[in-house]
Amino acid sequence: MAVKIRLKRMGAKKAPFYRVVVSDSRSPRDGRFIEEIGYYNPISEPAVIKIDEEKAVQWVKNGAQPTDVVKKLFEKAGINK
Repeated sequence: MAVKIRLKRMGAKKAPFYRVVVSDSRSPRDGRFIEEIGYYNPISEPAVIKIDEEKAVQWVKNGAQPTDVVKKLFEKAGINK
């Protein structure tokens, strides 16, 4: 099973809010997920990024691949993979 760390879109139309989730790469973007490890709100000023660093590092050590956008969020949040 290929596991990814990616964003799950929430919120209303034209008002996105994202949850950072660990999911099977074959599941749909907003479908089933294994664990929620944080959230990202791009609408607020400044943008809010809250990610549980311990869970994120543990999932990466176990082989989960973060997407490109999630990698950038990890850098902004100061999480060392």
